[in-house]
Amino acid sequence: MPQQDQRSQTNSLLQQLIPNGFYNIIKEEKVFIGLIGIFFFIAGVSFPHAHIAMWVGFFFAGYSAIANDSIQTIGTFLASNQERPWWLLWLFIGGIFLITVTTSWILFDGDVSYQRLTSKGFDQTPTSFSFLQVAAPLFLLILTRLRMPVSTTFLLLSSFATSASSITGVLGKSLSGYFLAFAAGLIVWLLVTKTFEKRFSSTEPKKFWVPIQWLTSGSLWAVWVMQDAANVAVYLPRSLNTTQFLSFAGFIFLGLGILFYLRGDKIQRIVTEKSRVTDIRSATIIDFIYALLLTYKLTVSTVPMSTTWVFLGLLAGREIGMSLTGKGINLGMPLGKVLKMVFKDLSYALFGLFVSILLAISINEDVRREIFSLFGF
Repeated sequence: MPQQDQRSQTNSLLQQLIPNGFYNIIKEEKVFIGLIGIFFFIAGVSFPHAHIAMWVGFFFAGYSAIANDSIQTIGTFLASNQERPWWLLWLFIGGIFLITVTTSWILFDGDVSYQRLTSKGFDQTPTSFSFLQVAAPLFLLILTRLRMPVSTTFLLLSSFATSASSITGVLGKSLSGYFLAFAAGLIVWLLVTKTFEKRFSSTEPKKFWVPIQWLTSGSLWAVWVMQDAANVAVYLPRSLNTTQFLSFAGFIFLGLGILFYLRGDKIQRIVTEKSRVTDIRSATIIDFIYALLLTYKLTVSTVPMSTTWVFLGLLAGREIGMSLTGKGINLGMPLGKVLKMVFKDLSYALFGLFVSILLAISINEDVRREIFSLFGF
């Protein structure tokens, strides 16, 4: 009893010292906050030892990148397959991941990134690490917990950029991807809202939509891995031996299992708040167009690109298109609500970019000098 009284007194004192909203967050997320504290300590202990730091950084990056980027590729897949066992979805997506990275590892002499890391500024294997480079994925993990769809490409790769031009190259390709995806989503859903989406809203999907969606989602996931494996592999040697490759592939495969068990965790709400994404037919159309966009960008150059920005652009165009053409048929949300949601998603992505640039400036003196010189410092 005395211990319970002492505990209740401590909780009461904390509630008085900490604003109620923050207190509730701390109470709800105490396990997560504790784990983040331990991970920051591990990053601080390991970063002076490059052979250990690269794997610690990879382990952090592997899960945090997959957890944040899951909304893009497997978010609609999860939303439209809620009734299916999590382990079945995991084995399907995890199997495609293993096939995709194994193909790259064989074709490109140990490189698992499909040569995304051969562009200038990212082509050298890190031989030393700073604390912020190892800890960068933890910031991504925190932002993911806050349901922010930030760019893992900016947040992780910017920490290893050796010049400001490599960052601007990634930014330019990502911005063009956002506007291309926005235009594609807007045009397509201006055309299909009153036809396909209207029909979808009043009928149940036929059984043949299941294999079509799984094929489309699997293809999208494979193309995404070709683009974004670089975000995780940047910590590791550019050519992995067999043991290194098995560690790389096995860890991410298990991380995917955790993600599917959690059904995408909190950031999955970015997808489920959108219009009609739980309909397998609508989800299939989204995934198909997204896969086409990523395939196109994959063939343009080997410069890494933020797939998050492409995905957000596609959803933004889709929501606006449905809002403009679906008024009389009860499809889509009011335009004001849509614009607010689009602005929120984009502001989160821009915030992630801001954090990425801060990390790059803090870590790399050459990048800091180049960026400061642009502003006359």
